[in-house]
Amino acid sequence: MTLKNTLLALTVALASATAAFAADPVKIGVITTLSGPGGYLGQDVRDGMKLAIDMEGGKLGGVPVELVVEDDANKPANGRQIAEKMMGDEKIKLLTGIIFSNIAGAVVPDVVDNGAIYVSANAAPSNLAGPDCNANYFVVPWQNDSLHEASGIAAKELGYKRAFILAPNYQAGKDALDGFKRTFGGEIVGEVYTQLDQTDYSAEMAQIRAAKPDVVFQFHPGGLGIAFLRQYQQAGLLGQIPMVLSEPSSDAVILKSLGDAAVGLKVTSHWSPDFDNAASKELVAKWKATYPDRPLTTYGTQGYDVARLIASALKATGGIDDIDAFRAALKKADFQSVRGKFSFGPNQHPVQDWYLLEVVKGADGVPTTKTVRKLIENYGDIHAKDCKL
Repeated sequence: MTLKNTLLALTVALASATAAFAADPVKIGVITTLSGPGGYLGQDVRDGMKLAIDMEGGKLGGVPVELVVEDDANKPANGRQIAEKMMGDEKIKLLTGIIFSNIAGAVVPDVVDNGAIYVSANAAPSNLAGPDCNANYFVVPWQNDSLHEASGIAAKELGYKRAFILAPNYQAGKDALDGFKRTFGGEIVGEVYTQLDQTDYSAEMAQIRAAKPDVVFQFHPGGLGIAFLRQYQQAGLLGQIPMVLSEPSSDAVILKSLGDAAVGLKVTSHWSPDFDNAASKELVAKWKATYPDRPLTTYGTQGYDVARLIASALKATGGIDDIDAFRAALKKADFQSVRGKFSFGPNQHPVQDWYLLEVVKGADGVPTTKTVRKLIENYGDIHAKDCKL
C-alpha cells in the first residue's frame, strides 16, 4: 500500500471513529419508584420522558439520548446505591426521576457534590430549596410547600374557617402541612401525621368526624391517596365534610378509582388536561394514542417537561461534556411547558401559575378536572430567599 493510500485509510478510519464517538447517546439516569403503591407515579414520569424522546426520534434537542432506568422501590438506601452505580460504573452525569422526598434527601446531595446535574421531576423538599440549594440542582414540577400553599389559598377563598389537615410523616408531608397552614390563615382543629406504609385510616376518620371541621386538607400521594379517599367515602364523610386537595392527592388515577364520588371535589394544580395551549394539547393527544388505557397524570406531564427542558439545553450545547455550559442552558428554561408560563427562580425552582380546578365527569364517564380560575400568578416559593446561589 502506498503512503498516500495508507494516509487515506487512516483518515477514513479516524473519521469513522470520530463519527461513532459523536453518535454515542447522552445517558440520562432515571432513579424512580416503579413498584409498590406509588409505582405508577414513577412509571408515568418515565413514560412522559420516553414520549418526548420518541417524538424526536430517539433524540432530545437533536442529540441522541438513552434513558438508564432503575427502580428505587421507594427506599432511600436503594436510591443512593443506584446513584453511586450510575455515576461510578456508567459515568452518568445527568440524573432525574425521584418521586419521594425522603429518597431525594438521600440521593441529591451526593449527586450534586459529585459534579453531576440533577433535574427533579417530582420531589422538591424545602431544605434543598433554601440553605442547601445547589447550582447543579434544578426542579421542574414545584417546590413541596408551594403546591400546598395554593390549596391553603383556595380553602381561604372558598370561605372555610376551620380545617383538619393530614399528611404522611416524612419531609414532603411536613412541607405539605406547613405550606397549607402558611396561606390558609384559619383555625386548624386537627393535625395528624400518618405513616408512609399505612393502609387503615379508620382512626383518622373518627378524629375528623369528632372535630367537625369546615374542610379537610390531606396530602397522600399514589396508593396512599386511593386508600384514604376510598375510606373517607366509605365512612360517609365525603358528602358531609368537603375537601380541598392539592394535585398529588387527586391525580387522574386516584380520581378514576373513586369514580362518580370524586365529582365536585376542589383541587389545586399547575396543570389540567383542559389547558388551552399547544404543548399541552399535543401531549394529551400523544399520550392518549400511545397509552389508551392509562390516564395522563401530572407525573406524566412533569416527566415530559423534564425531557423538553433537557432538550432545550442539549440543543444549545450539543451534549453535557461542558457542564458549565449545559447548566447555563438549563437555567434559561427555553422550552414550551405544558403548564404555559414557566421560568426558574433564583433557587432554580419553578415560577409558575396555580389554578383552582373542580372534578367533573368527563365525556368518557371518567372523572377529570376542569379549570375554574387562576389562583396565583408567577408564584415561586418562600425558601428562595434563603438560597445563596
